[in-house]
Amino acid sequence: MTEHRKLRWGILGAARVNERLLPAIIEAPNAQLVAIASRRAGAANATLQKYAPCHASEVQCYDEMDALINDANVEAVYCPMANNEHAEWALKAINAGKHVLIEKPMALTVADIERIEQAALKNNVKVMEGFMYRFHPQHARIQGIVASGLIGDVLSARASYSFLMRPARMYRIASGVAQGGGAMWDIGPYAIHSLRWVMGLQAGSNNVQPLEPVSVMAHAKLNDVGADTVTSGVLDFGRDTEGRALFGHFDVSFERSRKSEYEIIGTKGWVKCHAAWVFQNDVPVVSWATEDGKYAEERFAPSNHFNLEIEHFSDCVLNNQPTHLTFSDAKANCKAIEAVLQSVASQRLVKMD
Repeated sequence: MTEHRKLRWGILGAARVNERLLPAIIEAPNAQLVAIASRRAGAANATLQKYAPCHASEVQCYDEMDALINDANVEAVYCPMANNEHAEWALKAINAGKHVLIEKPMALTVADIERIEQAALKNNVKVMEGFMYRFHPQHARIQGIVASGLIGDVLSARASYSFLMRPARMYRIASGVAQGGGAMWDIGPYAIHSLRWVMGLQAGSNNVQPLEPVSVMAHAKLNDVGADTVTSGVLDFGRDTEGRALFGHFDVSFERSRKSEYEIIGTKGWVKCHAAWVFQNDVPVVSWATEDGKYAEERFAPSNHFNLEIEHFSDCVLNNQPTHLTFSDAKANCKAIEAVLQSVASQRLVKMD
């Protein structure tokens, strides 16, 4: 039997997320990890030994990031480094002819995402922002519930994402929001992304396009260096065809217990995702209720959304298919986050074109 082609991956950095991404690359049937690099001497090898020691002989470890980018055996690169470094290193990899999966956020400005997009087109490579949660089957089920008309027309949603900051994670608030630090750039992208997606869901239709906000009002708690530890606000998505208000409420925090839920409220009921961040052996739960008194909790078989993300991106490269998450989506999400931070800084409503 002919062996199926596998996309050869390299990882730029020894970031914490490798705990989930590195095994995902190894386990994906259409992917192969061939290299990992870090600027800290020995860190790449230490990461490999920690998460995949059985594969140490198969993976090249580098103490220089450029060495991985210049490795001809590497076809695709995963970029999990600091938020303010995503654009720089993604562009280096793209210009070296590599396909790139960039951990969210893709970049800190829409202008940088546009530069990445232009480079990807010029070099004919695939690039995608790494929102792993969207590849979990529970979200397709939620889309199906809304499309069925069970909860009626979607009019509002709320998204709450948080975890309690531990000493090992303090680097996330060591620099201000202008440098990509703080909760809004770390977990805020999930909240904004999920709200834009669910507000675009429609009864009677499976053709989903994210709905884009027209304005935002937000408040935050900032630390001494200007990083937000808590940010909350409201995205105004305008009015529907019947003149009804469409609002999305978001709340992200490093001061609260772990939470990653969103809820959609319609004219006939509501549906809730209890955990967008699910571990491999977790049992995901989606609940819903209707105005006529019906209520249900649906449980799903455990599923690894990191693995599904890697399989999807590898398949897109190997079979020249479009990625599920697009540059348009990345730019719109970044634009909304920029508006949130502008509102925090000015303490005013910020309108978006």
